[in-house]
Formats: sequence, C-alpha cells, structure tokens
Amino acid sequence: MKHFYTLFLLFATYLTFGQINTSKYDYFVQFNGNQLSKKVSVSEVLNHPLVSKYSSKKPDFDFSKYTSLIHLDQKITIHGSFMDSIPYYQVTIPIKSKEALKQFLIKEFKIDNSNDSIAGIEDFGNYSVLTVKGKKRSMVWNDNYLVVLELTKRFSKNVYDLQPPVVTDSIYSDESYTDPAAVPENEVQIVEAPIVIDVPAAMENSAQEEYLYDGNPYEEYTLQQAEFDRNLAEKQSEIIKALFENGFTAPSSSKINESADISSWVDYGGAISSLYSAYNYPTAIFGGYDKFLPMQKNFGNFIKGINVDFYFDNDNARIEEVIEYSKEIAAVVNKISDRKINKNIFNYFPSEKPLAFASYHINTKAALESFPSLTSEIFQNPKFGKEDITIITDLITTIVDEEATAKLFDGDLSAFLYGMKDVEVMTKKYGYDENYEETVTEEKVKKSIPLFSVIFTSTHPTFGDKLLQLGVRKKVLSQNGNHYQIVGTKEYGDIFILKDKDVVVVANTMDYFNNGRGSFVKETKKDLSKNYIFGKLHIAQTVNAFGKNAKESDLVRFNKISAQFSDITTESPKKLIDNKLKFIFKLNALKSDKNIILQTLDLADEMTSK
Repeated sequence: MKHFYTLFLLFATYLTFGQINTSKYDYFVQFNGNQLSKKVSVSEVLNHPLVSKYSSKKPDFDFSKYTSLIHLDQKITIHGSFMDSIPYYQVTIPIKSKEALKQFLIKEFKIDNSNDSIAGIEDFGNYSVLTVKGKKRSMVWNDNYLVVLELTKRFSKNVYDLQPPVVTDSIYSDESYTDPAAVPENEVQIVEAPIVIDVPAAMENSAQEEYLYDGNPYEEYTLQQAEFDRNLAEKQSEIIKALFENGFTAPSSSKINESADISSWVDYGGAISSLYSAYNYPTAIFGGYDKFLPMQKNFGNFIKGINVDFYFDNDNARIEEVIEYSKEIAAVVNKISDRKINKNIFNYFPSEKPLAFASYHINTKAALESFPSLTSEIFQNPKFGKEDITIITDLITTIVDEEATAKLFDGDLSAFLYGMKDVEVMTKKYGYDENYEETVTEEKVKKSIPLFSVIFTSTHPTFGDKLLQLGVRKKVLSQNGNHYQIVGTKEYGDIFILKDKDVVVVANTMDYFNNGRGSFVKETKKDLSKNYIFGKLHIAQTVNAFGKNAKESDLVRFNKISAQFSDITTESPKKLIDNKLKFIFKLNALKSDKNIILQTLDLADEMTSK
C-alpha cells in the first residue's frame, strides 16, 4: 500500500507540476482583499487614530510591520479538514518578499546558530521552513506565499476510541500512515514514568517537569506517543515537500463567494461527524447505545454545506448565511417557508413603527406532513431494519393528524416592543424586627415596564375557546369583555389574552392596535410578501425609551451609537434559489460618506477618548 501511495503521489505531482491542490476541504475561509480593497484602503484602516493609538501602547501589535510583508489587497485563505485520517489546517498568505519575511522571522524569534535558539530555518532552494521547538506547526514560504501548516491529529489514550479513521482523497490522508494509538497494547512498550528530553543532570525534579512533551507537566510522555509524534512530523514534512518542491499554487474553492469581502464555507456532514466523536465515548461506555443513534452521514445528506459571507459597504455591514440543502430536502423547506399569511393578524399591528419587531411565518401543515419522511431518513441505521422504521413512521402518522394539529398553530407569529411605561405596583419588602423575626410589608413602588404584544393564529374551531374557559374556571384568567386578564401579572403591566376568531394576542397594552391601518402595516406587508422571516430593531428609538434609567455615562455612549447607526434588520426569503436558503443580518448606518469599517473605528475612538 505504501508503494502504491508513493506512485500515486508522484503521478499526481507530475500532472499538476508538483502542486497537489484538491477541492476536498471540510471548511474554507477566504479574505477577499482584492474585493474589500476597492471599498476601503488598508492604509486608511491601519493609519486610523484608534489603530495608531492601540499600536503605540502595545508595540508587539504594531500592524504596520505586517503590511510591509503581506499583500493585504490579495486573497488570504484558511482551510482544512476534520474528516481526513490525518486532520489539518492550512493558512495561506500572499507575501511581498521571501527575504524580507525571512529577516522578519529571524528577528521575531531571535534565531541564531546556537543550540539555545528556540527556532530554526531550513532552506530548500525555492522554499524555506521555520520550525519552533515545542510547536507542531510549520511556517513555509517561497517568493509569493507564506503557508502555516499543522496536522492536528492528537494522540489518544482513550480505550473507547472506536471510530475508524475516515480516509479521503486529500494529500493529507495516507492509508499507509500507521497510528501507534491503534496498535494493540500488548505490542507496544509503554514507559510509565515520563521521559525527560535534553535535561541537564543537575536540574531539579521540579524543573525537569518543564521539559515534558508540549510543556505539560501532567501528561505522561510514552514511547507510544513518541512514535506517534515522529510519524506525524514525517508526514507533515512530506506534505510540505509535495506542496512546494515544484512550485506552490494557492488553494481555492468553488464554494467560496468571490463577491463577498470575507467568505466562508463548512461541510455540514463533516461538522456533524466531529460532534459525533464528542459523544461517542460516553455512549460507548454506557452499553454501546451509540449504535442506535442517527448516523452522521444522514444529516450530511440533508444539508450539503453552510456559507457565511461578510460584506462591508458605506451604508451597511451585513452577514449572509446560506444553507445548501439536498434537492429532496430543499423541496420540503420550500413548502414550509412559503406560507400565505392570515391577513387578520394585521388588524393588531401598530400603525407606526415600533421600537422592535419580528415576524415569522411557516406552513405548519407542510412541516407536520414532512416529519415522518424526515424521521425515516435521519434514523436510517444498520441496527434498524427497514420494517422497523416503517412501523415508527406509521405510528407517528396515525397518532398525529397533520391537518387538525396544524390548526392549533397555523404558522403566523409576530412580536412587538412598543416602548416603556412607568407604573406603580405593590411589592413585598422583607426585613427583621428587634427580635430578629422576619417581617413582610407591602409598599407601592414606581417601575418601568416594557410594552409588548405577541400575535399568532389558530384556526381550530373549539380548542382555543375551551382553553380560555378552563383558565377562567381554574381562576388563572379573569374575563373582562372580549379579553382575559392573566391573574397575578400586575407587576408586568396586567398581561391579557385577546382572541378574535383566528387571531390570538398576548399583550400588556391595547394602545397600538389600529385595525390594519398605517404606514408601518403597509411596509411590513411588502416585506413579508417576500420573506418568511423579517425583523427590525430601531436603535435611536430603543435608546431613547430604555435610556431614561441608564447612567449618564452609559447614555452618552448609547446616544453616540444611535447617531451613527439607524437599525438592525434580519430577513430570510421565502423562495430557495438552487436549493439554498438565505438568512441576512444587516447593520444599517445613518451616514454613507465613508466605509462602515472606518465609521465603526471613528465611533470606537470617540467613545474611548476622554
């Protein structure tokens, strides 16, 4: 197998002129410096007064010394894998000068030719490698790129580590690589006492502990682990040679959004696999019930990957999260998110914009109808027969009447925060008399309470009314006209429940219901016609409402923020495009004269200056 791997590696090397570049990554992050530099220059950011002030106080964090080495207007990437038989991460940074970087590292790590130097540099002609004592990561560079590489596989002493390695087609995987931790214990000699490396004989025991592997005086360094580390180091050297010997090519991924300022992608199935390893040990210990859990590959069949992209414009900063579903699951999600809203809820929307609101609308019936098939897919497992799964799904389908159950909550849900109100409430005060016996007194105090409402729809013909009457009989509710007061909520502004046919409202104020009229209702209808989730927080109005009781110093800071930014919005479109569902979080600025990064630095500088 080792010979086969060697031949395969040489063949791939030949085809790619020495550069092995695979698209098999479990995650990929890319800083699109070429894109962001069109919006804001690096010099503007690094020469900002706040950055200069910070650098002057902490010389070790002088960003300017890095800008002379790195092309910040080009792409910087971080990628890796946690599914390979040998997991790894790799950082790729474009540099301006190979020699300049070398001299910087020599100065940074105080490298000299003595044996006491903590780091050393090896030159291999067209590339160089920096190694630091006690560290596993390698820094490798040529004329154009600096690469930070580390194989992150860890030595495991856990006898319950039963999961076999997952081998992919990545160069970081190696079927010929032997993990010493997998060798039977009776074939490995284990030194019970820690091995001390290069320790002077006169050194005291307490000082010797500092020389244990990885600087950890509590971890035994066995021959088994030493062999593990040696093999891993050899593998890392092989990878470095393969990457650089015949010319390095920067990694790339088709999953990355080149129009974003920062783009990232993660393989969902791979992420689930890493979570499985976290609970594999305890479930194996307690009888091996992990065999009956959903298999991670089933989750991976549902969601192909997740993108998180960042954009920094003049008038807003936003995060776009994109979830890519399988074709079958995308069809289900499309049905769930595409709901026709019950128009009666708008009768209880405010006419003018509230401080904050969120509105969420799904097709509950479609979700319930899809649940059995989704359950069947998730629990596909060799330990369950196909007939077993069928019994479970049939049972769910029999017990749950999707149409009737969906009527309990149809799928419309909206919440509003209107403002603050000062009220007088009776509170109990506890104390002690002269005999040290507890006393309880009641007194009126002023309190500011938030005014809110929560609205949802329920089209069940009888359940809602019967539930309200049950509350009245049990004296949890008291009926007052067409609404029901919840007993014992005076401290929160007398919370009540109002039911108007299909609409149910839980609130502590009626002052904002306007029968579906007003500019806010009109705007919201338009937003909800395109999105199944939509929400907004108005910063200035919220600061004014909640800042009445804040400290003066805090209120000054809050007012500065509200003068800079208008609102925070979140939305998610109803329609999926290419089986992808998008969530957007946006911070909107009031000014647009400069990039929002510079605006934020201006604000931070103003808030921190005395």
